[in-house]
Amino acid sequence: MKERTLEGKVAIVTGGARGIGRAISRRFAAEGARVAVADILVEEARATAASIGEQAFAVDLDVTDLGSIERLVEAVAGRAGGIDILVNNAAVFDLAPVLEVTPESFDRVFAVNTRGLFFMLQAVARRMVAQGRGGKIINLASQAGRRGEALVSVYCASKAAVISLTQSAGLALIAHRINVNAIAPGVADTAMWDKVDALFAKYENRPLGEKKRLVGEAVPYGRMGLPEDHVGAAVFLASNDSDYVVAQTLNVDGGNWLS
Repeated sequence: MKERTLEGKVAIVTGGARGIGRAISRRFAAEGARVAVADILVEEARATAASIGEQAFAVDLDVTDLGSIERLVEAVAGRAGGIDILVNNAAVFDLAPVLEVTPESFDRVFAVNTRGLFFMLQAVARRMVAQGRGGKIINLASQAGRRGEALVSVYCASKAAVISLTQSAGLALIAHRINVNAIAPGVADTAMWDKVDALFAKYENRPLGEKKRLVGEAVPYGRMGLPEDHVGAAVFLASNDSDYVVAQTLNVDGGNWLS
């Protein structure tokens, strides 16, 4: 029987109810991990956990609320006996011309994508340090964090910050044998991209579905990414095979960004 890569590990996946988070949760469980599917969409998180089986359980999480983060960490550590892996996947999206970005949109995107990600990382890292057995933290960045886009200024900035925070936290925490790395998806065919497509349709005067089709055709691989395309990288970064990988952001984008 093939050895399971994450046997006996305890993982938290934020934004685990849908999309890439759901796919990672399922694969981690298949690799032997106990998975906390953490999401503000708690009913969907319960459905995802139930579909996985006894290896998974759902936990309510609002990453913009520090109290919610602390309760999650305590609940998972108490129920599962510690925390070995964090996948910081929860994110929101918005776009608008630079001259039309509102403070409310700016604050919301950074509250979830950057502030929430950082304080989730901090809370779990503190637990990992106290446990004294190291750990793996995987942040979800984006190809949008590698460049600017005229209509996507705030989201791009929030994901650029994720790449930078991954570098700084990675350098700070490796002394505790906590590896912090990131995955940068390209264009991924998830529910979020349906919202992206609708916003591009509004601001670029396109029919619904056209932007999504065009960006998929432009990927060198020949199509948009699927949630399942990202799970192999996540398993690698969560496993012992990545012990010497520190503060890196791995592009999983079908060839969109070369670095």
